[in-house]
Amino acid sequence: MLNNKWFKIIVSAVVAVGVITFVGHNYVNYVEKKQTPVTISSSNKKTLFFYRDDCSDCQSIFHQVYWKSALKNNVVFINMNQQKNRKYIAKYNLTSVPTFINGDKQYSGTNLDKIHQVLGD
Repeated sequence: MLNNKWFKIIVSAVVAVGVITFVGHNYVNYVEKKQTPVTISSSNKKTLFFYRDDCSDCQSIFHQVYWKSALKNNVVFINMNQQKNRKYIAKYNLTSVPTFINGDKQYSGTNLDKIHQVLGD
């Protein structure tokens, strides 16, 4: 009888973790696809992450960048598929996505070590 109780607890915990993981993954996908116009203040101290939601390189790193920045809230996500965000192409001399800018540090690409350097980790 005791084994049956522990089995139910373990199964419940596994199901709960699975549901939380599924919901979290889908929420990040939702955030990635949002095409909200972004305003960047001149006093911005956050890392700027320029991406396109239809870019396979951007998609390959989006989840890692999102979860890495979730606690610190130190990244501004800028979807370049939003027409109103395209003004930043000239302002920041963007030539490709994904691109990360943090102060005078800039990196375009998917190398996570280099991304972490720009993020200041």
